[in-house]
Amino acid sequence: MSEIKDRPYHHGDLRRALIDTALDMLATNQNWTFTLREVARRTGVSHAAPYKHFHDRETLLRELARIGFVQLGESLTEAVSLGQPSTRAQFVAAAQACIGFACQNPGLYRLMFSSDADKTIDPQLHDAAMSTFGILLDLLERGQRDGSFRPIAVSALAAASWAQVHGLAMLAINYQLLEEKVGSTPVPTALDVLLDGMCRSD
Repeated sequence: MSEIKDRPYHHGDLRRALIDTALDMLATNQNWTFTLREVARRTGVSHAAPYKHFHDRETLLRELARIGFVQLGESLTEAVSLGQPSTRAQFVAAAQACIGFACQNPGLYRLMFSSDADKTIDPQLHDAAMSTFGILLDLLERGQRDGSFRPIAVSALAAASWAQVHGLAMLAINYQLLEEKVGSTPVPTALDVLLDGMCRSD
């Protein structure tokens, strides 16, 4: 495990302190193989202390994923509210924000879409993920209303959009967008191809 500075815990919000420590560990090591005991040690509390707030390691991981979706949602919301001249431009800004978030938080992004972030057993995680996905749906629906996007099932547009953007994000954080394979500007080029298929031609 890479060296991470311990967070001596003195008083205050223990739950928040444990989460912050775990987020630091996730950001440093880009994986979530740590144990609750290790999180407790680095926070400066007894190994039993985390169990006051998290039933097990998986509960903590799902909370980290929930936080990730909230942060991603905030990034998307900011991206689409910057006064772009068209819905298409807003879509590009949101897509780039998603990919940027993944590149800045690769470990967290991978966790958010891993089997350890099981949304079927955590309503709060499910709600956070769906709220973030709702930003995409709202953008697509607005694009259909103003004539920017094709008048087909919004679920089809959403599936194509999410597959493309999430795929680009995963390729980016795995360093697989190699120029010899996909050119020097793979993200804008791929988004143009996607949008040419989504936008009305009339």
